[in-house]
Amino acid sequence: MDQGTDARDVLEGRSYRLQHPWVGIVNRSQADINKNVDINSARMKEREYFEHSPEYSHLAHKMGSEYLAKLLSKHLEVVIRQKIPSIIALINKTIDEINAELDRIGRPIGADGGAQLYTILEMCRAFDKVFKEHLDGGRPGGDRIYGVFDHQLPAAMKKLPLDRHLSTSNVRKVVAEADGYQPHLIAPEQGIRRLIDGSLVYFRGPAEATVDAVHLILKELVRKSIAATVELKRFPSLQSDIAAASNDALEKFRDESRKTVLRLVEMESTYLTVEFFRKLQLEPEKNTPNQQPTPNSDRYTDNHLRRIGSNVSAYVSMVCDTLKNTIPKAVVHCQVREAKRALLNQFYVNIGRREKEQLSAMLDEDPALMSRRESLAKRLALYKSARDDIDAVAWNK
Repeated sequence: MDQGTDARDVLEGRSYRLQHPWVGIVNRSQADINKNVDINSARMKEREYFEHSPEYSHLAHKMGSEYLAKLLSKHLEVVIRQKIPSIIALINKTIDEINAELDRIGRPIGADGGAQLYTILEMCRAFDKVFKEHLDGGRPGGDRIYGVFDHQLPAAMKKLPLDRHLSTSNVRKVVAEADGYQPHLIAPEQGIRRLIDGSLVYFRGPAEATVDAVHLILKELVRKSIAATVELKRFPSLQSDIAAASNDALEKFRDESRKTVLRLVEMESTYLTVEFFRKLQLEPEKNTPNQQPTPNSDRYTDNHLRRIGSNVSAYVSMVCDTLKNTIPKAVVHCQVREAKRALLNQFYVNIGRREKEQLSAMLDEDPALMSRRESLAKRLALYKSARDDIDAVAWNK
């Protein structure tokens, strides 16, 4: 608008109706620009124009740049107030996401030794929980131990060279050596005992192999459990310490388990189940027409030797079935049970004796994680400050 114009029909809304009223302002003239008239002088001239103009004096209180600025400011405030709830909701959602990520990567650790020891114990408990879940079936891996008992152990026992050991020729040799120059009266007892002892020695291999197989599975589960424990990811040094302590404990459990399963085999050799042989229906050996005894014939016929080999084989099979059940029990008791119960017991004892500096070294974090945490903490503080400022505006009437 400028002098000489009449825009009352427009300003009063008779020509064009708007949602918000028209506001007239006086444009700065080129003359004012050329004369470098300041903005305050221009606003004063604008007020004088509307107040003294016969056409617009009745509208002067609703005209001018100052009134337009107040009107726009009020309108903008209304729009902002309408948007505040959604803005606050978005900020709160972002704050929750940052807090969740901070919880995932871990909060800052206290500087005192007590807080550091507490943090280490919490990490150990988290690892122990994951490890037990692997063993108990909550996570994959523990079923492989059952596979060792149900498939690997029976297959290894089935491959034992018992047929060769109990062949007629070997039975003849063992029985002859056991009796020496004395012929047996009823049955070659010493020979049978030697045959049984020689057969049972073969079971040492599958027993030790079962122990070693379970040991390797437990070591692998330790590695998987450390990798799956989210809380440990920020502490590579503590991961290494827990892995070393766990493996040391598993080595001790393995040694004890090996001693136990070998004792089971030795027990079967040391004391035979005599009742088994008492129940055998041993028929007296008979000479066939083609096997006439001669002064130079062997003291035992092939028929009798085969019968001895068959009886020993039956007894060894019975022992084999027994060991298929007792070896897994011993392994579970000495290795799996102890791993669940006392995997980190010695580690707990050791860290309780360590100084603050040693605990700090165990909690040496990954630099990338530390940088990430600092960045998240700054963002969190910024969002919280923005939320507080917006809340203050929203509640300020």
